[in-house]
Amino acid sequence: MQGLSLCGAIACAVGAGNIARQLAEENEIELLKTRAIKADVEDEISTSVYVSQAQRQQEAEAILNPVERLERALALTYGDDDEPESERSSKLAENAANENENDRGERALQLKAKGWGKAKIILEIWGVSKGGSQKYKDAEAEYKRLVGE
Repeated sequence: MQGLSLCGAIACAVGAGNIARQLAEENEIELLKTRAIKADVEDEISTSVYVSQAQRQQEAEAILNPVERLERALALTYGDDDEPESERSSKLAENAANENENDRGERALQLKAKGWGKAKIILEIWGVSKGGSQKYKDAEAEYKRLVGE
């Protein structure tokens, strides 16, 4: 009788050990799932922050259009009191236009190096979509001149 009781107790202990091991594995799997979900959420949040930051930067650059840059350049003075105001203004306007043109050329070359097409680059830099308008033709001519096509 004692032998049967001992065998029954051992069987119960083995069964309890198996159940405990199974629960531990399930708990470990749940912890892994929780960690994976948490990592995905953190990745999603960081991606959305990066995208919104890049979007804000693009919007800010769009706001700072060439006219505003020209106005800022015209507001500056060289400090030469001998030079007439009209000459100073025309020199400032010319410098701002050259600076803006250099920026456009650099940006066009960067986008072309990334594999962007001509129409997409013109839309990005000059804000003109492909078509037969005079603005697009002018932008295309400037693009070709800057890129060297």
